Amino acid sequence: MKILWALLLIMCGSFGEDAAEQAELKNWLKSAAVAMLTQQMPSGEHAGAPGGQSPSGQPVPEPSNSGEFVKRDPQKDTAPEVRGIYSTAHSAGGSRLDTLIELIRSTDLNAIVVDIKDDWGVLTYRINTEEHPELAEYGTVEPIIRDIDGLMQTLDENGIYPIARIVVFKDSKLARKKPELSFLNPDGTVWENVKGESFVNPYCREVWEYNLAVAREAVRAGFKEIQFDYVRFPEGFEKRADALTYRQDERSRTEVIGEFTRYAYEQLNPLGVRVSVDIFGYAASVPAAEGIGQDFNLISKYVDVISPMVYPSHYTTGWFGLKVPDANPYETIAGAMQDTHEKLEELGDLKPLIRPWIQDFTATWVPGHIPYRKKEVEDQIRALYDNGVREFLLWNSGNRYTTGVNYLLE
Repeated sequence: MKILWALLLIMCGSFGEDAAEQAELKNWLKSAAVAMLTQQMPSGEHAGAPGGQSPSGQPVPEPSNSGEFVKRDPQKDTAPEVRGIYSTAHSAGGSRLDTLIELIRSTDLNAIVVDIKDDWGVLTYRINTEEHPELAEYGTVEPIIRDIDGLMQTLDENGIYPIARIVVFKDSKLARKKPELSFLNPDGTVWENVKGESFVNPYCREVWEYNLAVAREAVRAGFKEIQFDYVRFPEGFEKRADALTYRQDERSRTEVIGEFTRYAYEQLNPLGVRVSVDIFGYAASVPAAEGIGQDFNLISKYVDVISPMVYPSHYTTGWFGLKVPDANPYETIAGAMQDTHEKLEELGDLKPLIRPWIQDFTATWVPGHIPYRKKEVEDQIRALYDNGVREFLLWNSGNRYTTGVNYLLE
């Protein structure tokens, strides 16, 4: 009943940083709540044929999802207690990098998440095309970061833990280059959401291999962790799935996403790199999102680090008993962490490290919002520490972070 109550309350508010995208998400939650009332969550569609070749035309090995899964953190004794910030490729490859490094050096921050494959599917630096020709074949490389080796050397010299962000299934570049790997409208055009973005199809093994090639290149460049984002189908997909043409098979969407995550982990773990996934923060507080294919625990089982996006601005009226969660950063983060711990207890020894994304921006679009400055950032961190979570990542899309924050609260 607590979950159902929360879902129904969600319907009454405005959601997230982008009103159009979050409207789609709210529609899914409405359908989920109605389905719960009838004790039926949306289920995955069946039929069609799976993919069987890589983008370069070579056969793709089937993932070894049979047998017992073994999780081994390759950096259990060497990775720092991560306190990091997000950087776009433009910041990492431009003059703003100096400002971000100075922020990290002058505080107790110690890590940076860099866009290696961004929200449009752009590969942001010139990669090794001899080993991975498929990464150059479609023209998805735009060397925003002109000197990746120089960037990695600079981060290493400053003791900064480097994390590569790879946006997986939201990929307008690849969708337009290879429409057969995407979702097609009845007229044969590539489907786009209200923001003009397209997704590629998680049922296509070629898409898996493409993103893993990107990940391997990031490891070769020196990144210590691969952070996958948008590991899901588009928002509201269950309402449009029957009208679109795309490859599929007997697996549900949550099974496909879970299998991708497991396969990625098994491929990358031997390279000594950590694997992490970003996921909606409230996913720990609701049932599996069958429509977009995200099951919080199924994904968490197959990663070293789970990073729920628990920005207070993304929670609407009623969450955690609050009228305006954005105006109550401590209480919102505390409630989110309590739900996250409770959800992950089911995994036992397979429970990943929890490293949330928290808010370092003012959500001016939220009714009743408050400015986010030093106190508000520290309130979120305090809520994490009070709930046994010692790691975090700060999000500001413009990479302009609050100064003077005491990140260790000492």
